Amino acid sequence: MGTKLILDFEKPIIELESKIQEMRQLGETFDIQEEIINLEKKVEELRSQIYQNLTRWQRVQLARHPDRPQSLDYINNVFTDFIELHGDRRYRDDPAVVGGIAKLDGISCIVVGQQKGKDTKSNLLRNFGMSHPEGYRKALRLFELAEKFDKPIFTFLDTPGAYPGIEAEERGQAEAIARNIIRMCQLTVPIIVVIIGEGASGGAIGIGVGDRILMLENTWYSVISPESCSSILWRSWDFKEQAAEALKLTAKDLKEQGIIDIIVPEPIGGAHRKPDEMYLILKEILLNELRPLMSIPKKELVKKRRDKFIQMGVWITE
Repeated sequence: MGTKLILDFEKPIIELESKIQEMRQLGETFDIQEEIINLEKKVEELRSQIYQNLTRWQRVQLARHPDRPQSLDYINNVFTDFIELHGDRRYRDDPAVVGGIAKLDGISCIVVGQQKGKDTKSNLLRNFGMSHPEGYRKALRLFELAEKFDKPIFTFLDTPGAYPGIEAEERGQAEAIARNIIRMCQLTVPIIVVIIGEGASGGAIGIGVGDRILMLENTWYSVISPESCSSILWRSWDFKEQAAEALKLTAKDLKEQGIIDIIVPEPIGGAHRKPDEMYLILKEILLNELRPLMSIPKKELVKKRRDKFIQMGVWITE
C-alpha cells in the first residue's frame, strides 16, 4: 500500500483529523466527548469552506488525484452487464481506451472511456491515459456499432492528451482524432459525454462530441494544460497557477462560456472521498439527460448537435 496523497490545501483538515483521532484514544480514559464533537464540527466547517473556494489550479490537482474514480470504475458501478470489446481491427488493442456494451438502468448502450492506471505498472500498461491512433479507431468501431444497433453512447474523458510519440504520428494520430470528430457529428444516436478527470486538447475531443456535455465539479477541460501553457508563455512550469487562472478551465468557467451543459456535483472533498456516493449522483443525472434525448427525431438530434458545436467560440458584436 502506498502513502495516501495529501494535497497542500488539505493539510489543515488532515491535521485536525489527526487530533480527533488522538482525542478518541484519550477518550477511553478521560471524558472529552464534548470536545471531540466540537472539533468534528470544526473539521466539517473547514472542509466545506476550503472545497467551496478552491482555485483553478487546486481543482486541476483534484482532477489528477490518483484515487479518483476512473472510467472503468464508473462503467462497472453506474452501468450493469458490461462486456468489454477490444481492438480496432486494423493494428492492435489500445489499453488507454476502454469500451464495450453495457446497460444503464436496463437501457442497452455503448460506453467508451479513457483509462489511466492506478499504480506504476498499470499506468505503463495504459500509457497514463494517453491514447494511440488505434485507441481512437477502437472508439470509432464502437460508435459504428452503436449506430448499427441504435444504441445511445456514453463517453468518459480523462486524459492528459493524445500520445505525442513519433510512432503515433506515423500511424495517423491527427487523422484518427479528426475522423472521430466528423463521425460523432453524424451519428443518429444520443451521445452523452462526461469529463471525469482531465480533458486535455484533441486527446479529449477525439471522443468528446456529444448532445450533452457533463463535467464533474473538480475536473478541467482545455486545449492545453496549465504546465504546458506556462512553459510556452514563460518558458518555465513555475507559472502554472497563473496559467490555470488565465485558461479558465474549470467546470464553472466552461458552463458560463456555454462549452458544457451540466456541472455534476461531487461529494465534499472530491469524488475519491466518497466514490459510491459519486456513482449514485452520476447515474441519476445520466438517466435524466438520456431520456429526453431518446425522444428527439434522429435528424433533429444530429442538427442540434452540430449547431451546438458550430456556435462554440462565436461572438456577435454590435
